[in-house]
Amino acid sequence: MRNPVLTIRNISKSYGGKERAAKVLDDISLDIYEEFISILGPSGCGKTTLLRIIAGVEKPDSGTVESHIGNLKIGFVFQFPTLLPWLTVLDNVALPLRAEGVPREKACEKARRYLGLVGLSGFEDFYPHELSGGMKQRVNLARALTIEPNILLMDEPFSNLDPLTAENLRSEVLDMWLSGVTTVRAIIMVTHNVDEAVSMSDRIVILTPRPARIARIVTIDIPRPRNRRSEEFNKLVDMVYEYVS
Repeated sequence: MRNPVLTIRNISKSYGGKERAAKVLDDISLDIYEEFISILGPSGCGKTTLLRIIAGVEKPDSGTVESHIGNLKIGFVFQFPTLLPWLTVLDNVALPLRAEGVPREKACEKARRYLGLVGLSGFEDFYPHELSGGMKQRVNLARALTIEPNILLMDEPFSNLDPLTAENLRSEVLDMWLSGVTTVRAIIMVTHNVDEAVSMSDRIVILTPRPARIARIVTIDIPRPRNRRSEEFNKLVDMVYEYVS
């Protein structure tokens, strides 16, 4: 039997005061294994809130997130590239390491490695305004990887890219993870794109409208690489659409 790398137990979260409290998450429990998980659900149901709780940047009202990994590190890829415009690409990627007290030379060495992995060798001295949207998101990804995380969280990372760039980056993220060239053991991604979820995931967690509960978990057992034109793939897409709607 597989052992989980992360356990989410009975997570609940509300916003607002007592008179106008809005419950966002309601008793969410999930075991995360060495796998790629996508989280689907209606807009505003709390998908990003759940990621933030897993990352430890937001506290639940009740419940726990328990790591089964020694020295847990979590990387976070945001929907929009949150790059500092006055820093070069290299310094943006090295920034989390510098914040941890890593000497500049060592931080930059790691940053160059991960910029190479995302295809941006040679762009170290560029500034964010000189990059395309896709390149900025690659910098965002490299910055998340440079801390050498065990768990990678992604919040709609491809939603603001053109279709071709998004498809290329999806493939590259999967290739990096499956090949073992990074330290990432599990990926949890929030998305609204059913096709994207089926093409990338081992399991898809479908949430209800707010307050979010887990409505269903769909296992995607099609071998990779997946053929989006296959009957099996399209049946799964149709099934997930039915569950989400």
